[in-house]
Amino acid sequence: MVTVEVFDPAMCCTTGVCGTDVDPVLARFAADLDWLAAQGVAIERATLAQEPGKFVANELVRAALDAVGTAALPAVVVDGALKSTGAYPARDQLSAWAGVAPVTTLAGLPAAMSALPMAGGCCGGGSC
Repeated sequence: MVTVEVFDPAMCCTTGVCGTDVDPVLARFAADLDWLAAQGVAIERATLAQEPGKFVANELVRAALDAVGTAALPAVVVDGALKSTGAYPARDQLSAWAGVAPVTTLAGLPAAMSALPMAGGCCGGGSC
């Protein structure tokens, strides 16, 4: 099983998706990680404020922090290889690194949107 480890900067909670002013990038990334987990990928996520020991214990992340400071965060490690620093990667990048094929249907819409009850027509099932 592929493991994706995310080392987040200090945030208010484990995902940063809370409160009344949610950063849409964090919401998108949380959804992408949920999608990866549904594909069978193990997801581990740590925030600097809540689990600093994990940052120190990972040699690659520690080296990135030593080199550029907290600008290296978020850092994404896939099966022990540092894949990105300083930005949240897109779903396509995550799926490629994890070896999971991105699922698209209906002229490029994500599968979750094509699975909506009305996706086949206004009455559902492709007929009206």
